[in-house]
Amino acid sequence: MRARDLAVEYETVSVDSDAMEAARLLAEHRLPALLVVDERGEPRAILPASQMIKILVPGYVIEDPTLAAVVDEKHADRLCQALAGRRVGDCLPHEATPPPIADPDDTALEVAALMARVRSPLVAVAETATGRHKEGGTHLLGVITASHLLHELLGATGASDSS
Repeated sequence: MRARDLAVEYETVSVDSDAMEAARLLAEHRLPALLVVDERGEPRAILPASQMIKILVPGYVIEDPTLAAVVDEKHADRLCQALAGRRVGDCLPHEATPPPIADPDDTALEVAALMARVRSPLVAVAETATGRHKEGGTHLLGVITASHLLHELLGATGASDSS
């Protein structure tokens, strides 16, 4: 199976998108991460759900986790206020690297190796414009999540075991 066959439509946001809306997308769809695209729709970064949670937790609690036990529910309910007025770009890790991008013709194993190498919960599948169409940039076909890839790999294993 090729990456183009595994890729599915996936939620994307831009660096200028509202951070609270991005958090809602992550929560409502139970996504491991969001793909961040630029103004042309080209993949630029991955915003993991864990990064959004990190923004919600006050720094003093991250430094001393025992303080989490003394924060009452009233104050815990206000954690999401940390996202108010922020953009997605403000929430990206400082060391944000470009997202892993698989070629549509990559095999499932090639995608798995890429995902494992960069420890990403998802991989973008995109065609890169070549030749006289280079100005077209990258065309996003979809995304492969780790759970979807695992499901496919386990299915392939199960099919070969039963023969």
